[in-house]
Amino acid sequence: MIYCVEVSIKPGFPDARGMGLLGQVDALGVGGVESLTVTDLYFLTGELDEIAVQRIVESLLHDPVVEEAQWQRLEALARPAMQAGSWSVEVTLLPGVTDSVAESLLAGATMIGGDGLHQAATGQRYTLTGSLSQQDVQRIARGLLANEVIQRYHVNELAAPPFVDGGERGVGSGERGAVEVIAVRATDDAGLLAISRERRLSLDLAEMQAIQAYYRAEEREPTDVELEMLAQTWSEHCVHKTFKAVIEYVGPRNTTTNEEQRMPEPEAAGSAVGQAASRTLPAEGEAPLVIDGLLKTYIRAATERAAKPWVRSAFVDNAGIVAFDAQFDLAFKVETHNHPSALEPFGGANTGVGGVVRDVIGVSARPIANTDVLFFGPRDLPWERLPAGVLHPRRIADGVVAGIEDYGNKMGIPTVNGAIFTDDGYTANPLVFCGCLGILPHGSHRTAPQPGDLAVVIGGRTGRDGLRGATFSSMEMDHQTGAIAGSAVQIGHPIHENQVLEAVLQARY
Repeated sequence: MIYCVEVSIKPGFPDARGMGLLGQVDALGVGGVESLTVTDLYFLTGELDEIAVQRIVESLLHDPVVEEAQWQRLEALARPAMQAGSWSVEVTLLPGVTDSVAESLLAGATMIGGDGLHQAATGQRYTLTGSLSQQDVQRIARGLLANEVIQRYHVNELAAPPFVDGGERGVGSGERGAVEVIAVRATDDAGLLAISRERRLSLDLAEMQAIQAYYRAEEREPTDVELEMLAQTWSEHCVHKTFKAVIEYVGPRNTTTNEEQRMPEPEAAGSAVGQAASRTLPAEGEAPLVIDGLLKTYIRAATERAAKPWVRSAFVDNAGIVAFDAQFDLAFKVETHNHPSALEPFGGANTGVGGVVRDVIGVSARPIANTDVLFFGPRDLPWERLPAGVLHPRRIADGVVAGIEDYGNKMGIPTVNGAIFTDDGYTANPLVFCGCLGILPHGSHRTAPQPGDLAVVIGGRTGRDGLRGATFSSMEMDHQTGAIAGSAVQIGHPIHENQVLEAVLQARY
């Protein structure tokens, strides 16, 4: 039995979400929208009767003070009756994409004795009124209400529940357990590059040739899982190939004369560490400056050269640790989530915060504050200037800010500072820097595993989102990236991470 529950704001109360979306319609170049309201949809299936559904709705799904709810069996659900000048757009997640609200609903139902609820899924219905054409509504649906990277939408039609396995009108999960063997041993160079491109491995020819040589020696072909594991481990995102690369630099040298301020050139280049530079260009015929890894030569070297006693740990763990006082240390981590945020702003920024929070937890610290620095295209960018396949900067900015806010709020971690910059150069590639600060008792992060220690994997379930995220983050983005890498954006689950946090804090003692 499948039930559909509809929850909406009562008449006379402001629909804040609808008004917020209405304010963004102008960015799409669509006029004539008079109103936009939002109804939340919940699809419930299992061994349920109407009494059980009533208990779930009253206890978990709506606030009776400002909201009203109604439900019925899915097979009895009728297409909403639309008056002239009105349109409905129903939006659901794609099957298998992480639905954190549905997961929390299942957990809550169990707590109130609703064990008969076996599956849940969520969606939204947007009702628009005004002088709109079908083309206008499609543009609003695709440009504002739904993100086809992770969602699908239906105009003036009912959405089916996006159950992976389920129900009479659910979507099946397809074949399971199939292992694909990828032929690489006899493939020429063009074929190797085609495999990397088609499977979004983000590996160059030399790397594909190295994989080919290995499997030739093994006298077998790789499976799809093996190839994906090699690609993610060898990705820019995970191994930082650019930071580790040997670079021959032939451009201008540092012209700063203050020894305390300038970054020294490496000794391998023939210049003494700490000497001031007095020229802007290399002398004619001078050998290029050889830099054996930007991170090692400059960033990490500066930290090690300073050798501050209050630096407890740097460049060796999930987050850096510095001394705070005699009792506590502080942990800090910052990372970018640029490509995910360009495709799915809310989810990309959401998991950007989740990632730095995870890394602070990873050094046994309690997260206490978040920060961010964000770069977007102009909010007033005319629609006709927007590149193909790119979300409007206003939508990206609003989604990113909402994603950062949402994750921190649900974990009880405040965002204490940040900055936002706009420029045309960030229209197609926004920059999203997320940071987290944590606190831990001095010496509580153990880094010396012992025989007999147990390894425990904890966290949320894995969905069909986030697949190939490391290799996708290493790709150059173009107008087709969203279409071919839609599943690469992971959907965050702050409630689960909060549970992980509490477990880790208990375990560190």
